[in-house]
Amino acid sequence: MRKQVIKIDEEFIRLDNLLKFSGITATGGQAKFLIQSEKVKLNGEICNMRGKKIYKGDVVEFEDNTVEVN
Repeated sequence: MRKQVIKIDEEFIRLDNLLKFSGITATGGQAKFLIQSEKVKLNGEICNMRGKKIYKGDVVEFEDNTVEVN
């Protein structure tokens, strides 16, 4: 399992951008595909909205990757 803590300076980051920024996906298209395939979880629940706003304290999971936003 790979766990990362991503620090953001803004109020939020969009889910597709977080997947790219964390290195889980290389492109926005890959992020869109994973999210729409219902393979990404936000705070333990499947999230299929690629523009979902992710705030500090949120946890995003995909397979064996976990990203906590701080």
